[in-house]
Parts: sequence; C-alpha cells; structure tokens
Amino acid sequence: MKSLTLKHLRYFEALANHGHFGRAADACMISQPALSLQIKELEGVMGGPLVERAARQIRLTALGEDFLLRARDILHRIEDLDALVRKRDSPFSGRLRIGVIPTVAPYLLPKIIGALSVRYPDLSLEPKETITQSLVHEILASRLDVAIVALPVSEPDLQEFTLFDEEFLLVRPAGDAALPVPDASALPAMQLLLLEEGHCFRDQALSFCNSTGTRARNIMEGSSLSTLVRMVSAGIGVTLIPEMARPFETRSADVSVQQFPNQPPRRTIGMVWRKTNPLSEELMEIGAIVRKASDEMPDY
Repeated sequence: MKSLTLKHLRYFEALANHGHFGRAADACMISQPALSLQIKELEGVMGGPLVERAARQIRLTALGEDFLLRARDILHRIEDLDALVRKRDSPFSGRLRIGVIPTVAPYLLPKIIGALSVRYPDLSLEPKETITQSLVHEILASRLDVAIVALPVSEPDLQEFTLFDEEFLLVRPAGDAALPVPDASALPAMQLLLLEEGHCFRDQALSFCNSTGTRARNIMEGSSLSTLVRMVSAGIGVTLIPEMARPFETRSADVSVQQFPNQPPRRTIGMVWRKTNPLSEELMEIGAIVRKASDEMPDY
C-alpha cells in the first residue's frame, strides 16, 4: 500500500481549488491522466472517495472536505518552514509571491518591481493581479506571500501595513468642465460608470455615492478603469478614479477630471500578509520600499 506524500496534498488542493481535473493538471504542470492517477492513489490511501466526478466539474465528498482542511493546514506549515529557512540563509532571496488589486497594479506594480529588483537582485518576484477577496483567500491558503490591497481587510489572521492614502477624482465629459462639481447627494441621480462587482473600488465608490442615504440607481459596469474613462469620453456618464490612475488613464481621453470640494472620498492602500509568516520583519522592510516607490509616482 502506498503512503501519503506532500505531492498528494498539493495535487488534491489544486483539484479542490480549480474544481476541474484539466485546469488543476495545468496548474500543477502535469498531464490530466497523471493527476487523475495521483488522486485515485490518494483515495486508496484514505480508504474512500474524496471527490464526486462529473463531466464538467468535481465536488468534494464529506471525506474530501475534511481531508482538504487538514491538507491545507499541513501545506501552510510547510510554507512557513520554507520561509524560516530562507530567513536564516538569505531573507531577501528566492521568490516573493505578491498579489495586487487591479486598481493599483497597472500604475504601481512596475515601480515596485523596479525598486525591489535594484535593492534585492536575488529576489524573484511573482506578481498576480486579481480582486481583494481572491488575494486574501490565496494569502490565507499560503499561495501568496503578500498582497497590496485597500485597507482595512478586517481579517484577524492577517497583518496590515499602511502604504499611503489617496483621494477619488470625478471624471466627466470634457464639455462639463465648467459645471460645478456635484457633491455626494447629486451623484446617485447621474449615470454612474463603475467597475464590475467584486472590485473593492466599486464598493468604495458606491459607499461615497450612497452616503446621503439615497442609493445610486443608474449604474453601468466596465471591466477596467480604462474602459470607464473611455465611456465617459464618449459622453455615456461619469465615473470615479483613484488619484494614481489619473496620469495614465486620462491623458489621451477627452474628459474633465476634478477633485471633490468637501470631504472627498479616499482610500487607504496597504500590504497584508499572514501574521504567522516568519518573514514578517523582512516584509515590513519591503513595505517601506513600496511606500517610497509610491511617493515617486507621477504628479496627480
């Protein structure tokens, strides 16, 4: 009878994450038949089925759910041991898996990569861009080391490190430049262009627009800030963008960009990582470099 191995745990976690043998095999960089064989082997070790197999996806059995919880705990501890070894030998070497939200990544990530590459040439950065919920999940699952998100995330197992604050700016068609800047009470009646659901920036914008108790009614969605600005340029509506996006998204668009006069909406951007990460002190040093890189962004 074969024994349980770390390879079994990693392959099973990949299958649970992707819910599909083909996608999980791609993520593990092995063939689908090889992954299927490993899962069959694991089920033999465990003495029962861990997944329900269907044509398009898999579902975990009750045994599979219990096994996944324990497997993830073991894999987390292995990641922590790896980090502990790295800290002893050379803390700023090896890989750093860093996640960034989409409303920060295009503007700040190139600066971060450049600054860290100069300071720590032996550090291999592995960036990933996705929404906050996914980043937090992947940090807790030890698939990311650190993430740059809007704070707070209010997750008790994560350490938060503040990087900077920034305002939201109003983007309107160029023809509206001479009009008074509306306050929060007027925005819900306008045609608002916002990011798709799941983006924290959308939630923050809606919170500001709904701050007077009147909920926004006329909402259209886009997949990126660039798309939203182009829609405004076409006269479709108005939108909000973070300060750091202004020099990148509006320089070639026929739009008016203005600050809100009274109590403008703001967000706090910061880094988060697991409190149990042995490299916490090193991550704070990296955070200081990221903060400096953000200070050197183009003028707003």
